Formats: sequence, C-alpha cells, structure tokens
Amino acid sequence: MKAKEFKDNLSKMSLEELKKEETSLKEELFRLRFKNATSPIDNPMKLKFLKRDIARVKTAIRAKELAGNQQ
Repeated sequence: MKAKEFKDNLSKMSLEELKKEETSLKEELFRLRFKNATSPIDNPMKLKFLKRDIARVKTAIRAKELAGNQQ
C-alpha cells in the first residue's frame, strides 16, 4: 500500500482501531526480525517499511489524543 493511501486510511480509523493496527504491525515486525535472524528473508526492506508504518500509526494516535484533549 502506498504511503498516501495508508495515511488516508489512518485518518479514517478510530483510536481503538489505530491501537489494534499498531499492535498487529509490531507483531509482524517481531516475526520478521525473528525470521531474519534465523535465515535471511526475501525482502529485507520490508523491515524498514514496517517501522515507518508503525511510526505513522503512532503519529496518528498522538494526533487524535491531542485533538481529543483540546475539545
């Protein structure tokens, strides 16, 4: 998924959905890191992209939290 599409999807999600998305991305990153440690994975750039996606989700969560506090 492209970064812009991913960001658009994040803006439409609720806070609970964002937290679930963050958890699932972290689990996937953990599994890929473990797999990469035991044997090389096909696409090592996937680790980098997952870390970026996690950062995007965390940013969206923080933005929603701040928006909720200001209301």
